[in-house]
Amino acid sequence: MKVLIIGGTGLISTPLTHFLLERGDDVTLYNRGETPVRVPERTRMLHGNRQDYAAFENQMHEAGHFDCVIDMVGYDPGDGESVIRAFKGRVGHFIFCSTVDVYKKPATRYPYTEAETYGGLNTYASNKVIIEKELMEAHSSDFPVTIIRPAYTYGESRGVLYPVGSSSGYFDRIRQGKPIIVHGDGSSLWVACHIDDVARAFMNAIGIPRTFGKSYHTTGEEWMTWDMYHQGVAEALGAPPPTFVHIPTDTLVKLVPERAASVADNFQFNNIFDNSAAQNDLGFQYTIPWQNGVKRAVDWLGKNRKPAPVTDAGIDDQIISAWREVEKQVGQFNLK
Repeated sequence: MKVLIIGGTGLISTPLTHFLLERGDDVTLYNRGETPVRVPERTRMLHGNRQDYAAFENQMHEAGHFDCVIDMVGYDPGDGESVIRAFKGRVGHFIFCSTVDVYKKPATRYPYTEAETYGGLNTYASNKVIIEKELMEAHSSDFPVTIIRPAYTYGESRGVLYPVGSSSGYFDRIRQGKPIIVHGDGSSLWVACHIDDVARAFMNAIGIPRTFGKSYHTTGEEWMTWDMYHQGVAEALGAPPPTFVHIPTDTLVKLVPERAASVADNFQFNNIFDNSAAQNDLGFQYTIPWQNGVKRAVDWLGKNRKPAPVTDAGIDDQIISAWREVEKQVGQFNLK
C-alpha cells in the first residue's frame, strides 16, 4: 500500500509509521521538517506547510496517487476544506484523526457511543466537529472517508497528563511523596490508551471498505477514577501511595483559571467509551495496561530526554495552602 501521513512525527504517527513499514507499505510523511523524526531512513519525506493551502494542494497533486492518506494534524476548518480539494478523486481512502472531545458533555448515556450528539466545549473540539462534518459531506465513492476518534493517548516521547500542572513537576511530586491536587472528589472516570494500540487501529483501517463513511473510538478500556489514575502513576514510578487534596472544579477555576481550563471543559466529566465498533471493524485491542504503559513512557524519557525544567514549582503548594485555609474557615461553622 502507498500511504501518505500528514504529520508523521507525533505521538501516534511515529509508531504508526513503524508498523506500516514493518508490514511492507510504502510510507511518505508530509510535515514542516522542523520536528526530529524517530522513523527509519527509508521513510519518504515531503516538507511544507499544510496551512499554506495553495502550495500544499499543488504539492499533493505533484505527489501523485496514494492508496490511503491519513491526516493526523487537521485542527482548523480550513484544513478540512483543503484536503478535500487536494485528494477528492485522487485517493483510495482518507482517514482523519479526530477526537472524542467532539461529543456533548456530559453524555446523554454512558459509555459514549459514536452516535452521541456533537458538542465541543473548546476551540480544539469545535474545530474537529467542523472538519468531521466537512469530510462526511464530501464522503463519496471517489473520496471514501473514515474518522478515528482517540481519547487521551500517551507513550514514549512525552510525560503523562497532569490535569492541573506540568508532567515534569507532577513526576517530581509523586516521587517525593508530596500531595497531589485532584479535581472534584476524584471519582469521575477517565481512560488512557497507549500509542501502540491506537496506531495499530489506524493501520488496520487502511483500505477496508466496511470502514468507509464511519467513525470509531480507539480509547482505553480501564475505566479509572482520577484517584486510580494517580495511584497507577505512583506504582509505575515505584513511589509511595500519593496523598490526594480534592478541590472542587469551580474553586480550581477561580484559583488558577488558565491551569484549570481543561479541568472545566473536559476532565471533570466522565470520559468512558464503547470501543465495540473498532473492535469489530478494525481489530482494535487494548493490550497495554495503564501502569505498564506509564513505566514504559517514564523509562523512555529517562533514556532519551533530559528532564524538562519545572516552570511551575511551588504553585501546587500555594494552591493547596489556599484551599486548606478555606477548609479551616468552613470548619469553624457548626450548622445544625
